[in-house]
Formats: sequence, structure tokens, C-alpha cells
Amino acid sequence: MSHESVEIVPSILSADFGRLAAEVEAVRAAGIHKIQVDVMDGRFVPNISVGLPVVEALARDGGVALDVHLMIEEPGRWVDAFVGAGATVVTVHAEAERHLQRTLGRVRELGALAGAALNPGSPACMLEEVLADVDVVLVMTVNPGFGGQRFLPSTLAKVHRLRTWVHERGLTAAIQVDGGIGPGTARLAVEAGATQLVAGSAVFAGGVAVGDAIAALRAEVAAARPWSATGG
Repeated sequence: MSHESVEIVPSILSADFGRLAAEVEAVRAAGIHKIQVDVMDGRFVPNISVGLPVVEALARDGGVALDVHLMIEEPGRWVDAFVGAGATVVTVHAEAERHLQRTLGRVRELGALAGAALNPGSPACMLEEVLADVDVVLVMTVNPGFGGQRFLPSTLAKVHRLRTWVHERGLTAAIQVDGGIGPGTARLAVEAGATQLVAGSAVFAGGVAVGDAIAALRAEVAAARPWSATGG
């Protein structure tokens, strides 16, 4: 995969919700076509964020695809509602979903892309049996629940392992990383095998214009060494 194919996915968790429409428009103006919406329930993670009304409002505005990351207990109960609200990608956590393969299949039946996520302390093998059932593999590079956390380098080996399994099996799942991504860590994630970079604070809370922040991330990606199955 070329560096041009590495996708930057801004997370609105760090956006100014009083100016959310303007923040999304700034992202769109920078040539970004997808944003991530982090949904938290205060149970699976120690925080509460947004829900269906925000997804519905963003879908009405249009112009960007909505990658909805469900950091909630029993996510399978909610995939129908979030796809109905306008999600184009729905990612559920392996740790939270007892019947993971069935839930991923349901997301696809509804016409959305299916994602499966792992927390930093969860091993890659939790997803090994469902790699053919996912469109996105999400590796959390911080413990989920709050934006602005420091990137955990220990997660890079897991990123590489999952990318290698996808490559060796001829699958097409994207390898997405989320947490602490910015200048200095985006390159490391890409070299480990990430094909999608979720960035929140680096895009919306870094004290620079959104377009400049995205340009800095793209420059970091361009400077990365190409991924290799024998590297890591």
C-alpha cells in the first residue's frame, strides 16, 4: 500500500461541539471524506460522549462518511439503530460483544462496513477468527474513554501482527489505529502496518488550523518507511 492510500480519519471527540458544523466543514475542505464518531456509555469506558442524535445530524449535513466507534456494552443491540441513523462504518469491541461474528455479519447485512476493535491489553488473537468478517480492524493505541492521551508504543507489535495476518490471508481489511496519533506517532503507526489513522486532538485541539494539522499528519505519513511483513 502506498503512503497516498493511508487514510486520515479525524475524530470529533476533540472537536468544538459548539461549532461542530464548522469543524466538519474545515475537515471536508482539507480533502477528508470520513470522520469518526466515538460513542461512549460510561460503562464499557469511564466516560459518556454522544449518541444517535449527533450521528443523525451529521448524516443530514452530508459530505462525509461516518465511522461510528461503539465503545459501549452489548453493542450488538445498537448496530441497527446506528446504521439507520446514518453510520457508514460501525465498529464494535471484541471485549464487549459475546457474539462477535454474528454482530459483524449483521452490520454488513444492513449495508454498512463492519469493524472490530481491541483495547491495548487485548491480544491480537481475539480477532484472528473473524478477520474475514471485518472491513476494519481497529487497534486502540491508548486505553479508550478520553481524548488527548499519550500513545502506547507497546501496541505497535499488535498492529504489525494483524496487518501481517490480513496480508498473508489475502484479505482486504483496513488496519486502523486510534489514540495519541499525531506528529511523532503517525509515522510509527504506518510503519507498523496501519492503513487508517484516527486523530482527534492532533486535528482539533493542537492550537493550529484544522487544514494545517491535517497537512502535518500527511507529511508525517509521507516520511514513513513502507510497511513490510518482515519488519515491525
